[in-house]
Amino acid sequence: MFTKSSPACLALLAVAALSLLTGCSGSRTQLEKIQERGELRVVTRVGPTTYYIDSDGETGLEYEMARLFARDLGVKLKVIIARNNAEIINDLKAGRADVAAAALSKYFIRDDSLMYGPSYQWVTPQLVYRNGRKRPVTLADVFPDQVHIADGTISQDRLDELKLEYPNLSWYVHKKKSDAELLKMVENGQIAYTVVYSNELRQARLFNPEIRAALNLSEPRPLAWAVRRSRDKSLLNAIYRFQEKITADGDLDELIEYFYGYTEYFDYVDSRKFVDRFSRRLPDYLKTFKKAADKYNFDWRLLAAVSYQESHWNRRARSPTGVRGLMMLTQTTARRVEVKNRMDPKESVEGGAQYLRDLVDRIPARIPQPDRTWLALAAYNVGMGHLEDARILTEKRGGDPDKWEDVKKTLPLLSRKAWYKQTKHGYARGIEPVRYVDNIRKYYKILIQLTQPKIQPGNKNTVEAVTIRAPRVL
Repeated sequence: MFTKSSPACLALLAVAALSLLTGCSGSRTQLEKIQERGELRVVTRVGPTTYYIDSDGETGLEYEMARLFARDLGVKLKVIIARNNAEIINDLKAGRADVAAAALSKYFIRDDSLMYGPSYQWVTPQLVYRNGRKRPVTLADVFPDQVHIADGTISQDRLDELKLEYPNLSWYVHKKKSDAELLKMVENGQIAYTVVYSNELRQARLFNPEIRAALNLSEPRPLAWAVRRSRDKSLLNAIYRFQEKITADGDLDELIEYFYGYTEYFDYVDSRKFVDRFSRRLPDYLKTFKKAADKYNFDWRLLAAVSYQESHWNRRARSPTGVRGLMMLTQTTARRVEVKNRMDPKESVEGGAQYLRDLVDRIPARIPQPDRTWLALAAYNVGMGHLEDARILTEKRGGDPDKWEDVKKTLPLLSRKAWYKQTKHGYARGIEPVRYVDNIRKYYKILIQLTQPKIQPGNKNTVEAVTIRAPRVL
C-alpha cells in the first residue's frame, strides 16, 4: 500500500492529473469549441438565394439564417465566401468553416465526409437553356453541345450515372465559376446549357429573362446545412434545435417569404422590358433617385422600383384619371408635397419620396421592417384609409394586422360587399395594392442584383450577432 509521501504514489497522482486534464481538453465538443472561440465560421457562396449585398450590407436567405443561428449560440458570425459548392465542401473538410450554409443537397452532392441538418426547402436540379434555342426534351437532345456545370453543383458519381444513361452526353466542369456566372453566360448566348437548382433559376430569371428550364434531372429534393462528419454530433444537434425553433416560431416562413414571395409568378415580357429599360432609361434619372433617397432616407433602388411600377421611368407618363409624371402623383398629392410641375422628373421624384416617407412614418412604429415599408407602399397605391380597413379586417379574421403577409390576404376582400360594408371607407379594388407591392418588391430585388458589387471569395468581416435584424429595405 502506498503512503502519501511515497515516490510511487506521487508519480501515480501526477499521471492521473495529467490524464484528467488531457481528457477534459479532448472532451470538448464541436459546439463548446465554437462557443469558447466566440465565433461561428460559416461558408457560403454569392447568389440571390444565398448571400449578396443590399442597402444595409450583407443579406440573403442563407446569410440571414446563419446570422440568427450565431445569435442563438451567443457568438459572432464569420462569413467565408467560396466560388462554388466544391470550394465550400473543401473549406468544411479542411476545418476552415464549421457550417456550410449554401443551399446544398446530399442527394445532388454525395460526399460521405459530410453530415446534413434538417431540410428547410425543396428544389429540383434543372437543365437550363436560352429562349430561342430548340428546347431539349431529354439529355440526349443536348448533343453535340456541352452542358456547363459549376464545380460541386452535381456530384461526379451522379454525372457518371447520367453518362451511362446518355452515352453522347458531354459536360464541362468550371472550377472557378459560380452557378450565377454560368446562368449569365447562357443568357448572353456564350454557352448553350447549364444545370442549377430550381430555387436559383426562379430568382435569376428575373434579371436574366431569356433563360428557361428545359427539363428536370430528378424529383424535388431537400436543401440542408452541412457539417463535417464526426462522432461528435453537438453542432449538428444544435442546428436541428435551431431550425426546429425558427420553424415553430414562423421565422423561417417569414424569411422564405421575404426572399421568394415576389417571385411566384414570372412575366417574361415584363422582366425583358425592365432589364432593357434599366440600361436605356434609368441612367437619365439615376442622380435624381439617389438625391431624393438621401434626403428622405431610402434606398435609391426602392424609389426607382416605385417609379418603374408607376411610370416605367417615363417622365411624360399620364393616365386617364389625372395622375402623371415619373411617380404618377395625383393633383392632391402634388399639392400636399408642394410639387408645382408633376412632369418635371426632379420634382416628381422628390415629391413621391416625400409622400412615401410620410406614409412610412404614419405606419405604427411598433411594426418592424420590411413589413412597415410594404404596408406604406400599399397605402401609396390604395390610400391609408383602405389600408387601415384591411388591417382591422385582418385582425377580425384572426390574422396579424402588423404583418404584410396577413394583410395582403385580406385586401382583396375590400371589393366584396359582405366585407367592405364592415369598413369605414367602403369599397376598394383591393387586389391592386397586392399586385402593386409584389411588383415593386420584384423590381427592387432585380435592381439589387443588377447593381451588385463584385464580391471576391475569401473571409468577410466578422459580424456581431447581438440582435435580430430583420431584412430591411430602408
